[in-house]
Amino acid sequence: MKKKRYSNEEIARILEAGASTNKSVEEFCREHGVHPQTYYGWKKKFGGMSGDEVQRLRQLEQENGRLKRALADAMLDNQILKELNAKKW
Repeated sequence: MKKKRYSNEEIARILEAGASTNKSVEEFCREHGVHPQTYYGWKKKFGGMSGDEVQRLRQLEQENGRLKRALADAMLDNQILKELNAKKW
C-alpha cells in the first residue's frame, strides 16, 4: 500500500478538526483516510500546534540531525588524532 504524506498544514488542520468534532475517532479517521494509530501519534507529537509551529518543529529536527552528524564527525576526527599521538614514532 502506498504511503500518504501529509504536509504540516494538513496535519494541523486534521488535528484541529478532530478536536472540534463530536464523532468517534475511528469514524473521523475513516473520513480523512488516516489510521487511528497515526492520528494518535500526530496528536501526541503535534497536539495543540498550528501549521507554522509544526513546520518550525520539523526544521529544528532537521537542524538537530545535521548538528549531531557534525559532532559525530568531529569526535571521530579527535579520536583518530589521539590514536596517532599515542603511537611511538
